[in-house]
Amino acid sequence: MQVLENLFRLKEHGTSVKTEVIAGITTFLTMAYIVLVNPAILSATGMDLNAVFVATCLAAALGTGIMALVANYPIALAPGMGLNAYFTFTVVQGMGVPWQTALGAVFLSGIVFLAVSLFKVREAIVNAIPQSLKFGISAGVGMFLAIIGLKNAGVIAAHPATLITLGDVHSPTTLLAILGFFLIVALEYRKVPGAIILSIIAVTVLSITLGLSTFEGVFAPVPSLEPTLMQMDIAGALNAGLLGVIFVFFFVDLFDTTGTLVGVSHRAGLLDKDGKLPRLKRALLADSVAITAGAVMGTSSTTAYVESAAGTAVGGRTGLTSLTVALLFLACLWLSPLAKTVPAYATAPALCYVAVLMTRGLAEIKWDDLTEAAPAVMTAMAMPFTFSIADGIAFGFISFTAVKILSGRFKDLSIAVLAITGMWIFKLAFFH
Repeated sequence: MQVLENLFRLKEHGTSVKTEVIAGITTFLTMAYIVLVNPAILSATGMDLNAVFVATCLAAALGTGIMALVANYPIALAPGMGLNAYFTFTVVQGMGVPWQTALGAVFLSGIVFLAVSLFKVREAIVNAIPQSLKFGISAGVGMFLAIIGLKNAGVIAAHPATLITLGDVHSPTTLLAILGFFLIVALEYRKVPGAIILSIIAVTVLSITLGLSTFEGVFAPVPSLEPTLMQMDIAGALNAGLLGVIFVFFFVDLFDTTGTLVGVSHRAGLLDKDGKLPRLKRALLADSVAITAGAVMGTSSTTAYVESAAGTAVGGRTGLTSLTVALLFLACLWLSPLAKTVPAYATAPALCYVAVLMTRGLAEIKWDDLTEAAPAVMTAMAMPFTFSIADGIAFGFISFTAVKILSGRFKDLSIAVLAITGMWIFKLAFFH
């Protein structure tokens, strides 16, 4: 116990080993769905599902472990929702980029993230982005996840005339997916820990019982990582046409991680008197190392999870909470058959629920200022309707700059915003 006290300074933070372990278990239960959802999404690129499952567990354990031992924060990391969808549906399926090259882009984004973390460029970049666009990007990623979730659930389908229409709502699998979403919302409202994973399990059990899917087992030896290990194509990712992809991986993860770190730390009372986050560089180091290591192993970008707030809500205050989460992710390595047992329509409700959480940012937009509201809404709408997070960000910056200039609000445009806007115009003009 003294070792844990010296390592995590439990008394200083007003906590105990018992409280921290309970907090870690709580956080893990709220985000354990990622070990099932991430392989399901990335396997659509042709990647080996079992290898992605292992990479997901290892990347989450590594990033969360570093966060625990180096930064001493009760914040867990894992491959990010939204970024995995962008990787699969936009970069690989939409742009026709091989998944090996897409992994190379993730690896390079991690290197860039590491550089800006070490040289304190992060604050300058984050502060340069208009607040309204930050809200629009968050909501847009949520809507992007929603359209993927609804498609996987069978609630929506393609239509030659209207582009999109109502799916087959008489299908048993679609009805199960809808039930799963209702179950998540009800359990979350009742503050039941692990609502998402409980819903996934419930839908899967019902699916097996009704003969709609098969049970592949629970425990098995740890699958081989070889199909995805060291498969990233860094040279291919350096192609000029993929610079925008690297930027999106970096950009989205930067704001996702920063926002989660500040938000969760604020709720836990871990910010200093100036409202700043102590040991920020160490926390960002955990994320950047996890991104690059995850790409080497075979998974999309790793990021801090807002579900960490569930652990801090029950008293988690130190890295011991995160260490507990990391150990539980390692224990998941022996549960690979579950990843094959769970059908896509069982994880679809999780995507829709995460979308609900992420679209809350729209409420923060200054709706009485059209020069702020319009670009934010354009950002949010463009992501699902172009089926691209990158295009949504591009639309946001270009519309923000154009509206401000035409409205005579030149003082609202920083050099950084103009530079980023110019980059997106150049990318769309020559490398789209």
